[in-house]
Amino acid sequence: MNNKIKILLEMIKFEHTVFALPFALMGAFLAAGGVPEARIFLWVVLAMIGARTAAMGFNRIVDRRFDAVNPRTAGRAIPAGSVKLWEAWLLVVAASLLFFFAAAMLNPLTLLLSPLALGLTFVYSLSKRFTWFCHLLLGIALAFSPLGGWVAVHGTLWDFPFVLSLGVIFWVAGFDTVYACQDADFDREAGLFSLPARFGRRRAFHLAMFFHLLAFVCFATVGIARQLAWPYLLGLIFTAVAMLYQHLVVRPGDLARIRLSFFTMNGLISLTLFVATWLALVV
Repeated sequence: MNNKIKILLEMIKFEHTVFALPFALMGAFLAAGGVPEARIFLWVVLAMIGARTAAMGFNRIVDRRFDAVNPRTAGRAIPAGSVKLWEAWLLVVAASLLFFFAAAMLNPLTLLLSPLALGLTFVYSLSKRFTWFCHLLLGIALAFSPLGGWVAVHGTLWDFPFVLSLGVIFWVAGFDTVYACQDADFDREAGLFSLPARFGRRRAFHLAMFFHLLAFVCFATVGIARQLAWPYLLGLIFTAVAMLYQHLVVRPGDLARIRLSFFTMNGLISLTLFVATWLALVV
């Protein structure tokens, strides 16, 4: 059982929950003007774990046939046979129920928005079959994270800084575009859609840089609009450096260090902006 749980967690890359969770907490902390109630904090964390687990499990299920013939992904749990299809579906259902239950424990609006938020993550998993805007669609799905955190505290969308969600959209679209460069040739041959497959790796990198520039402008606007103190400025500086670093270490013709770019830097960006917001509110 322990081994099966380990395989399932590896299948959904559980540790990558760090991408979206800090932005949900950022929304909650902004709404509360500091640390929210412990009860709200707990349910927000559980809701994010449930939502991301369900989304990744669904992604692995619907992409299993493509994963099986893609040399980069053939070793994933479902095509490799280490996780049965019914086990993956059970994980998705259980995680979805956790998400909806956590949303219900917060307030009525959180529960009302939860099907839309989870549904968008499921649609993203299918979107590469019909649009190369899939990267932006993933960004829209993750943009519900700060919005959900805000609603969890306030129970309303009133005064929510929508520019924060806009920043998340472009930040996600930027790093997902870079990550998709690994499969540009395969996607093109398989009839799948992505920016690298449609425009080539070089142009896709230029678009990713543009997305990250827009994301930075949005994040900076949040600090100005909310009059966040100097720790947020330090967080913005780190964010700018981390975004630039990604585009220096990974190039269209050299994707060897893409894991450093995709996982390490982006995890640090989300954590840094959350901690910077927290400290700015304290100051």
